[in-house]
Amino acid sequence: MRIDTPPGALPGTPLATLPARRPVTVGGGLPVLDVVVPVHNEEADLERCVRRLYDHLARTFPYGFRITIADNASTDRTPEIAARLDDTLEEVTAVRLEQKGRGRALRTVWSLSAAPVLAYMDVDLSTDLNALLPLVAPLISGHSDLAIGSRLTRSSRVVRGPKREFISRAYNLILRGSLAARFSDAQCGFKAIRKDVAERLLPLVEDSGWFFDTEMLVLAERAGLRIHEVPVDWVDDPNSTVRLVRTATDDLKGVWRVGRALATGALPLDRVRRPFGDDPRDRELSGVPGGLPRQLVGFCVVGALSTLVYLLLYSAFRLGTGPQTANALALLLSALGNTAANRRLTFGVRGRDRAVRHQAQGLAVFGIGLALTSGSLAALTAAPGTPSHGTELAVLITANLAATVLRFLLFRAWVFPSERDRGTAAAVITDHNPGDHR
Repeated sequence: MRIDTPPGALPGTPLATLPARRPVTVGGGLPVLDVVVPVHNEEADLERCVRRLYDHLARTFPYGFRITIADNASTDRTPEIAARLDDTLEEVTAVRLEQKGRGRALRTVWSLSAAPVLAYMDVDLSTDLNALLPLVAPLISGHSDLAIGSRLTRSSRVVRGPKREFISRAYNLILRGSLAARFSDAQCGFKAIRKDVAERLLPLVEDSGWFFDTEMLVLAERAGLRIHEVPVDWVDDPNSTVRLVRTATDDLKGVWRVGRALATGALPLDRVRRPFGDDPRDRELSGVPGGLPRQLVGFCVVGALSTLVYLLLYSAFRLGTGPQTANALALLLSALGNTAANRRLTFGVRGRDRAVRHQAQGLAVFGIGLALTSGSLAALTAAPGTPSHGTELAVLITANLAATVLRFLLFRAWVFPSERDRGTAAAVITDHNPGDHR
């Protein structure tokens, strides 16, 4: 199947809220599950991986299924191999798109599919396929609306290098701090969604690249939909062609765009909401987490005052000590004041309860800022020539701006999490089930 102009939205999208969840109707000759495999120039791995996926589903999946190969404008032999698999295996379909973009491929194929449960996975099959049935079972039963594989739960088993591990955890920390996301792993290429949810949700998703599924998850969570998490075993593909720097840059732009839209109320999330179910936690978690715009304003005001205090202290200490000592003392004192001010003014925490703990966590965040600013000073000192006092201040201001962004994310996600986030974490610990997480 060849598609020259992929649709930008799913047709016939009604405006009413979603009905209550019901189990998927099984039977009638239609597949229950459609697994999409987006590919671009994957001639080396495509046939082997699709046949492996096909064999696994034929042996273990109890309902009808389909595998759809979504070719994103490949220029090698990928279209030829996909067409051959389409002809050879009855449950395999090949779709050709003339434009690149993982999000574009998923939106297009999911909009064409008649299956009530839609999934996708990366062609390298880094995720253990034994997690596929646990991934989609809650969607078939009507328990959940979306499902994701997570490499970051305690019971997950992951083999990958430190660089990718750091990038993944840092990205998810940014999502928690900036968009109040509670799902643990946005980037794992192993996700599923109910068709009725996709019909309402995907028209609201703007991205057509790698940020597509992150945006989908954030909007789903904000609309109160239930997201089921499955711990997975995952082995990194050393031959992955993903461009990390470009992808990270695009993702950060997406975070800013979605955060701005949510803060201004520009997204009509009402049409994606479901009626409350029997679980009282639905009522607690269905609302939109609030306070981000106010917190950003408060944090910026406190940060600006703290920076001014820091610079004054640094200039005073610099009269009698070296730059490293002056920086450490000024940063320590301003950090204590910054934590106390943010505790009261930005995050609305009053009283003495956990005050010492908050200051201890604030000092840990201070340590990160110290490392950034001290490293900047060390680099400046190692440069040729003798830097002026003005140059020192300029370097410190730049380093502090970077430290400030990270400080806000850590304050919001770790030091001063909302009561709802603490309650959700406590519920997860009580249930001893890290795999089923809103």
